[in-house]
Amino acid sequence: MIRLCLSALALVAATALSSIPASAEETCPNPQTALGVSRIVEIDAKAGPLFGGFTKYEKEPRFLGPKEVVLTFDDGPMPKYTKPILDALDKFCTKATFFYVGQMAQAYPDMVKEVMGRGHTMGTHTWSHPLNLRAMSLERSTDQIERGFAAVALAAGQPIAPFFRFPGLSDSAPMLAHLQERGIAAFTVDVVSNDSYIGSPSRLVARTLDQVERQNGGIVLFHDIKASTAHALPTILTELKKRGYKVVHLRSKSVFEPLPALTAELEAKRVAAVQKKASGKPQATAEKPKLVPFYAAISTSTLEATSEPEVTVLAPEAKERVHAGGTHATASAPVATSPEAAGEATQPVTAATPRSKKHARSKRHKKEHDPMSLSGAVSGRW
Repeated sequence: MIRLCLSALALVAATALSSIPASAEETCPNPQTALGVSRIVEIDAKAGPLFGGFTKYEKEPRFLGPKEVVLTFDDGPMPKYTKPILDALDKFCTKATFFYVGQMAQAYPDMVKEVMGRGHTMGTHTWSHPLNLRAMSLERSTDQIERGFAAVALAAGQPIAPFFRFPGLSDSAPMLAHLQERGIAAFTVDVVSNDSYIGSPSRLVARTLDQVERQNGGIVLFHDIKASTAHALPTILTELKKRGYKVVHLRSKSVFEPLPALTAELEAKRVAAVQKKASGKPQATAEKPKLVPFYAAISTSTLEATSEPEVTVLAPEAKERVHAGGTHATASAPVATSPEAAGEATQPVTAATPRSKKHARSKRHKKEHDPMSLSGAVSGRW
């Protein structure tokens, strides 16, 4: 018996040692030329903060300095595009935040686990990506939010960050109040790559870099369900490195606890689906599949296990999200770097008024849609 116990302990120890991440030099193909991660921003979400320029509501101060970017990906996972995107991020030794749709996560749980296993941060993007969340009743919209969290966490097999992005960035004061009550941080964006509309990788590279330059960095929106994004990302990362941009990785101070009733409901449906697919027997006699523990320990990423970059902790206070008087258009205005702000965070400035109505109309009817017009948002394309 003692011999068996010692053997079991040895096996556990060997497994644990084999799971310890290798050093950064071993896992990063080209550490000297890689984009890497320059800083980690650890966010305390308990007060429901709101980050990013693309919102009409009162938001937190911009936490990014000049030439700092946060890479984010929405709508996935979709293995044939998510996988090459993960490979590109690994090649450049950098990290991103993924805002996943519950139904997509349930369809590809192994991909969700792989994203988290590679050290990226996982947030959510509702259950089914409704076209205009704020047009729904508060009951339905909050169910979309809560069900999305439960589904993505269940697919991940471990807790995820209390980070959320509205589909189409279609936020509202009541929903922001709900997020605040639940201790969820909301993220809009500063830079829209427009990959929902651009199929050409070369044009997507040009558009993204142009917008990043205009905003002097910022939270960048991509989608890991787009072929053009998977093809363009290596070039975008190469150019960001050449132009002196640095990646800031978002991390949560705590994990999110989904509503138990929703977790149980989704898990029951998952088990039934697995049984039906795996066995031709009636469900009553089918063997129950082995389940992955829902609240498993979060795996340590290579980034966190070695020489960790500087960590900035943000803990905003709770506040009523009132209309701040801005518009979505102001988020696309250029951000300048003044001499005195060279080492400080910057804020978007007000967009200049078009020279004439005719000029304004011509800008609105460009072939590539202006993402800040919200036409793309209400269509549900991003």
